[in-house]
Amino acid sequence: MRALRSSVTARYLATLLASWTLVWATLPVNGQSGQLPMEPLHTSGQSVTAAYEGWFKNDDGSFSMLFGYFNRNLKEELDIPVGDDNRFEPGAPDQGQPTHFLPRRQWGVFTVTVPQNFGTEKLTWTLVANGQATAVPAHLDARWEISPFSDVGIGNTPPIISFEEGGPSAQGPRGISAALETTLPNPITLNVWAADDAKTFQGGKLPDSPAVTVTWSKFRGPGAVTFANNKPPVEKADGKWKTAPVFSGRATTTATFSEPGEYVLHIVANDWSGDGGGGFQCCWTNAQVKVSVKPGATGGR
Repeated sequence: MRALRSSVTARYLATLLASWTLVWATLPVNGQSGQLPMEPLHTSGQSVTAAYEGWFKNDDGSFSMLFGYFNRNLKEELDIPVGDDNRFEPGAPDQGQPTHFLPRRQWGVFTVTVPQNFGTEKLTWTLVANGQATAVPAHLDARWEISPFSDVGIGNTPPIISFEEGGPSAQGPRGISAALETTLPNPITLNVWAADDAKTFQGGKLPDSPAVTVTWSKFRGPGAVTFANNKPPVEKADGKWKTAPVFSGRATTTATFSEPGEYVLHIVANDWSGDGGGGFQCCWTNAQVKVSVKPGATGGR
């Protein structure tokens, strides 16, 4: 029971810290008023707040800062190009952040790598949506160190995903990427292999939900993206993994694009702990697919 209590306490503290990050981010920016988290819910017209989830150290000595966001709209999806309204500072405004924002809370969507000597510096992500500006500072304060590769006290680890059987795989929020191309109006087929250790809390039983779920979404791109099924079932199948996972499967869907251009699709694989690991910052895995969409014979129209 001691280990379980420790894990529950850690989850509570992580959720509390994440909540304070969002509150901080709603403070006024450049004279524009922020929005309090407890305001009535709206389908559209509200702000999007960056969320700093915390940091972790990489094997090469650098650090990864993990970011998500909170789109306060119940239905409205927003496209905010990199620039004055979607920027990091200091330094390059483009740090690989999304330009397409789904409704509600999206956990740990991407990471920004900073050097070993980053020290006490800060990196700020500013977003302006529906005329409302918010910003969140990211730092390497020891209190914000997270463990996205192992659930403290439980030993649960993130799912493993790959874009080809026996090919390169990833585990955790840094993920992997692949590149594909298609020509309008042809859809593109998206295959992903997923595996998991199927661990849960001590003495616990896995819920009836699937061991691994995958969700596709648009991350960047000039037009709309339509998935045949953005949450395709992970059908059990043996895979060629370097480890011996308890569960292994494959999921397939297609994506159709409204216009030509360069797109980035995001996929997240979750285990039983769910979105954002229940606020504990483990265990899920990100990946991206870059899709070059060429115009058709009639210009793609």
